[in-house]
Amino acid sequence: MGADWIFHSGRIFDGRQLHPTATAVAVADGRIAAVGSDAEVRAAAGTAAETVDLAGRLLTPGFTDAHVHAVYGGVERLGCDLSELSGLDAVLDRVRTYAASTDRPWIAGGGWHKADFPGGYPTRGLLDAIVSDRPVYLINADHHSAWVNSRALELAGVDAATPDPEDGWVEREADGRPAGTLHEGAMDLVNCFLPPVTAEDLEAGLLEAQRYLHSVGVTGWQEAILGDYAGYPDASSIYRSLARRGLLTGRASGALWVPRSTTTENVAELVADFNERRRSNSEAGFSTTSAKIMVDGVPENRTAAMLDPYLRPCRCGDPDGPGGHAVQAKEDDTRGLLYLPEEVLNKVSAALDAAGFDLHMHVIGDRAVRRGLDAVEHLRAGNPRTPGGFRGRHHMAHLQIVHPQDVARFAALEVTVNAQALWACNDDQMLQMTVPLIGDTRAGWQYPFHSLLAGGARMAMGSDWPVSTPDPWQAIHVAVNRAHPAHPDAPPLLPSEAVTLQTALSAYTAGSAWLNRHDDGGAILPGLAADLVVLDVDPFLLDQADLHTVGTALTMANGQVVHARTRSGAVA
Repeated sequence: MGADWIFHSGRIFDGRQLHPTATAVAVADGRIAAVGSDAEVRAAAGTAAETVDLAGRLLTPGFTDAHVHAVYGGVERLGCDLSELSGLDAVLDRVRTYAASTDRPWIAGGGWHKADFPGGYPTRGLLDAIVSDRPVYLINADHHSAWVNSRALELAGVDAATPDPEDGWVEREADGRPAGTLHEGAMDLVNCFLPPVTAEDLEAGLLEAQRYLHSVGVTGWQEAILGDYAGYPDASSIYRSLARRGLLTGRASGALWVPRSTTTENVAELVADFNERRRSNSEAGFSTTSAKIMVDGVPENRTAAMLDPYLRPCRCGDPDGPGGHAVQAKEDDTRGLLYLPEEVLNKVSAALDAAGFDLHMHVIGDRAVRRGLDAVEHLRAGNPRTPGGFRGRHHMAHLQIVHPQDVARFAALEVTVNAQALWACNDDQMLQMTVPLIGDTRAGWQYPFHSLLAGGARMAMGSDWPVSTPDPWQAIHVAVNRAHPAHPDAPPLLPSEAVTLQTALSAYTAGSAWLNRHDDGGAILPGLAADLVVLDVDPFLLDQADLHTVGTALTMANGQVVHARTRSGAVA
């Protein structure tokens, strides 16, 4: 037989471990044809149209990002992109420069980080000083808050008399006027006035996202929200279009968004809609077997749901509130927000499980984790496993604060840990904003990866890009070191919860591929899909403090090269 590709003279990570003897891999017709020593692979595969000398570098399965907002990230990269900036001056300069470069009626984009602003939240005055003639709407990196100028608030009719929505609030000055930051559902007060994001915008964004993801070795991903959210429309039609036209080179899947307006009365209607959307997407070659449920928010704006109150409850006139100005708050939000009542979460979770959907839950606070686990326990009891029947690959993303009493429940309920490991470190946001709100005891419960794995839980990994970089090696670095390379002087965050390089690499390849139901990928074994990555080094030979320096030399998806880097760093 003849092979299309032979990779030789390197080391092979097969998705679970370093292969004990293999140094070469052959690829034919989009599949892995042989794995073994150089001599064994050449004997089995014969000649090859293309050969790659690994020269001691590591060959791994393609990375699968189990939680990413690829379309959002791509669109924001093509707009006013603040995601890779650091510092207030750099952010303001980028907004100023972008506004001067476009005649668009709205200045839109995002990616700003809370740690770049005093108190964590920016004000409209900062924007008014550089863009006063047009409305500005900039969503923050975690997509749970938005920064707007006075012109945007004026056009939307948001003023001191505007009430807060049930699922969010408006940051306010001492006299009640909007300060310039909108949290959660309050973003919808303004984003409904944005010019529509067009199909052309979404397609350009997805193609840019796909290019970027391939450049960091990502060959598959799960689009974490497919539905109308935060001013973005459902991008399912764009995925279907690219898949039909052969332009979707990544092995993408998606999670259909469960709206916060879901009630016990409309669960049957929602499931029927999901079934139809899943069928339509599948016919186009795009898998949407997951359902996204946002159980709570994030701790920095006190919307992550906590079992016990935050240490500094948010109250109007509180000088310690975010941004250093007064914040209007509800009587019940000292423990954060749960977006769906218990009876709704239980009913919709059980109905989606019965319909064959995997639950993809956003959980940050310990109360949200417990509520999510309770919902899975409820559905497991109501939908017993049958021989050969569907078994939901339910998973929880983020998992920042997990009460120790709930750690063992993950394995018992077969709930996979969908980790965004890059966040498990003492960066500025953690030290200046999060820990002061949750206190030392709960700070010691954060991102308990080792404990969850020791208890028998499965692990997958994702980036939550554009919240944070999609480069898997930045997250792997933190998973192993529990420290961020940009903060070398900060102490590691709970170093006992670190995982090994082998564990982290397996989670980001085989673990995430399994979670996405890509059962013929995520590993380097004969017969499986040829989704492969050539790294520029062998990370197992590096000091673990240097893992963040690992780069991608070549990315192959389904046997086709989708990214290649020349020695100069350019794409070949």
